[in-house]
This record gives sequence, structure tokens and C-alpha cells, in this order.
Amino acid sequence: MATYDAGSATCHVFTFKEGVLSAIAHDLRLRVDRFTVDVGDDGQSVEARFEADSLRVDCAMKDGREAFGTLRDGQKRDIERNIVADVLHARRHRTVVFRSMRIEGEGDVRQVEGTLSLHGVDRPVRTEARRTAGRWTAEIELHQPDHGIRPYSAMLGTLKIRPRVRVRISVPQ
Repeated sequence: MATYDAGSATCHVFTFKEGVLSAIAHDLRLRVDRFTVDVGDDGQSVEARFEADSLRVDCAMKDGREAFGTLRDGQKRDIERNIVADVLHARRHRTVVFRSMRIEGEGDVRQVEGTLSLHGVDRPVRTEARRTAGRWTAEIELHQPDHGIRPYSAMLGTLKIRPRVRVRISVPQ
């Protein structure tokens, strides 16, 4: 079995703003700082564990591009606190777990099906993993309410995060 963590792999969560005051908000790229991904020796099983309180603001995104320097350190800490305490309720739901049930395909593309345990809710998920430049990368969109998560909103709902977030994970080949 091969095990990867934040030293060798990456996990990013992308959030997207909406609402009347969305012009003053930011799309974000968050990174998960504490996680492990275990891949079976035969490549036919994957189990990943992510610590819910380890999300950090990596950068703001503007038009799909990194916008480093857009957010001050204090703003980043406020966002991180809100995510951990008010969105993910990480004190109660400490770990996010993915377990594959089936992996199919050959060459540089695999179809991966499994169960995602997030915020106390288990849901089936399906994604595609692609091998590019010596790494396997999978991306999935999650609808937060499907997992009992109420997307962040402020200012009486005029500033909010879309219910759909994108998660991208990449591990070495």
C-alpha cells in the first residue's frame, strides 16, 4: 500500500461567491493541510482521510486565476475560522473520509466510485482520475446541502457562497 499526505500530495477546495454583494467577496482556493491517502498495491482501492479543521485559505481566485495578495492575513484567519466553526462544524465532525468501492479503467483514466462521509452524512460519489505529468488527479463537485452543510452567508444573505464546491486531489503516480 502506498500512503500519501500533504508532503507529497495536494488537496484543494474551491468555493465560489454569489449574491447581491458578491462584487466585494472572493472566490477562494483552500488547501487541506492534514490528510492521508492510502492506495492499494493493485491500484484498485483508495481510502482518504481529511482533517476538517485543517482547511487554510491558499489564495483568492479571480476569473479562474490565482490572485495572491488579494486577502490580508487577518481576512484569511477570519475565513478559516468561519469554515471550521460555522460551516463544517469541525469540532463535532472532525474527519472527512472517502472509501472507494470500485475503480475501473486502464491507461491514464480511471472511473472511481465510493462513499464520502462528510459532516456526518455518507453519500455515494463518482469521479474520474486522470494521470498527467506523473500524477493522478481527481476532481469532484459537491453540493454542500447534500451533506447537511449550510453554505456560508453573511449580511442577511446578500453575500454568500454557492452550494456547490469543487474538490481537487492530486497524488504522485
